[in-house]
Parts: sequence; structure tokens; C-alpha cells
Amino acid sequence: MATKEDLLSDVLRLPPEERAEVAHKLLLSLEVEAEDPEAQVEWSAEVERRAREVLNGSVKTVSWEQVEERISARLG
Repeated sequence: MATKEDLLSDVLRLPPEERAEVAHKLLLSLEVEAEDPEAQVEWSAEVERRAREVLNGSVKTVSWEQVEERISARLG
């Protein structure tokens, strides 16, 4: 069985669109029944909007390595 580090490494090698799809499915797997159904509908719409922006190229994604570098730079 692959470790989470192996899985993450494999996913990070995917093209941005496929990474976005994996991220979306992971987020969906964590969702619990919302106490406020309207909030759940709005959140789902927001997730879909963001996924479309990644897929159509209107937003630029950055690699996890770039995110780590930015965090490290801010934390010193």
C-alpha cells in the first residue's frame, strides 16, 4: 500500500487540472451534512466556480513547492 507521502508525490506530478479535480474530490469526501442547507448549496457553488476557474485557465495555480517556499520565507 502506498504511503500518504507517495500519494502526495504522485498527485503533485499531475497537470494542474487533474490536481484540481483530485483536490475537489478530496474536499467532497470530507463534507459532513450541513446544519444550514443554504450554506451547503452556496459552498458547493463556490467550489464549482473555483474548479471551473482552474480548468478554464482564468486563475494560475502554483506548485506545492512554491507554497512551501512562500510559507518558509514568511516564517523566516
